[in-house]
Amino acid sequence: MGNYEFNRESRLLTPGHFKQVFDHPSRYGSSHFTILITSNSDKNNRLGMAIAKKRVKLAVQRNRVKRLVRESFRLNQHKLPAVDIVVMVKSGIDQLDNEVINQQLEKIWRKIIQRHKS
Repeated sequence: MGNYEFNRESRLLTPGHFKQVFDHPSRYGSSHFTILITSNSDKNNRLGMAIAKKRVKLAVQRNRVKRLVRESFRLNQHKLPAVDIVVMVKSGIDQLDNEVINQQLEKIWRKIIQRHKS
C-alpha cells in the first residue's frame, strides 16, 4: 500500500526546483494540460503547479484546478516513477467540470507510468 500523503516533501518549493524541470523536461499533454517531468534522484515524486492568471482568470477557478490536480497526484503518486512534475494548464480549463479534469489527469498519469516502465 502506498503512502497517500501530500506534504512539504511532495512539493516543488523553490524557483531552483522549478528551473530543473523547465530546463530538461519530458512533455505530456492533453487538450487542457501540459505536464513537464524530469527524473529526480530522490525516491519521492514532487509536484509543482504553474497555473497562470492569463489562462484561468478567476482565483476561485485556479484554486479549484489546483485542488483537483493535488488530489489526483496524491492518489496516484505511489504508481509514478521518481520524477519532479510541473503542471501547466491551457485556456478553457475553467469551463470543464471536475470529472473531465480528473479523467484527463488519469490518462496523463497512465501515459507517464507506461513510458517509464522500461
